[in-house]
Amino acid sequence: MPFTPFHMGPGILIKALLQASFSLMVFGWSQIVMDLQPLWVLIQGHGHLHGFSHTFVGGSLLATFSGLTGKYLSEVGLRIIGISKASNPIKISWLVAYTSAFIGCFSHVVLDAIMHSDVQPFYPFTLSNDFLHTMSIGDLHKICLYSGLAGGAIFYIVHWRSHKTE
Repeated sequence: MPFTPFHMGPGILIKALLQASFSLMVFGWSQIVMDLQPLWVLIQGHGHLHGFSHTFVGGSLLATFSGLTGKYLSEVGLRIIGISKASNPIKISWLVAYTSAFIGCFSHVVLDAIMHSDVQPFYPFTLSNDFLHTMSIGDLHKICLYSGLAGGAIFYIVHWRSHKTE
């Protein structure tokens, strides 16, 4: 699912369930980082579209990069959009940054492995893709969409209840 918002659906649900223990911004950044390699292939017109970046080994390396850079980018981004204030800044812990990045990269590998035949998630150990066609592409898109909608509803309810009790 290169360059689609569908990857964010599961992230929104995870954010709703884990709240401050998960960074949706770092998760989203990891989705972008994961698809830089396919973007490069599309621009160049040659290469393996879902190459090393779409393996668990490659995803681990990209998650490490995404956690390191995403922590700082997200803190700045939260300040720019007005959620974090200079007087009371939101700080993302290293544990939250890396947890969010690894969940982001690994979920990206799995979701793309379900629908793309060129993904080899367990490379270099095997070239097989046991995730391929474990569900239809339509069902995969529905799960991603519905998880995002459910996550948004849960997040709103939790947020509303926490402010109602104050």
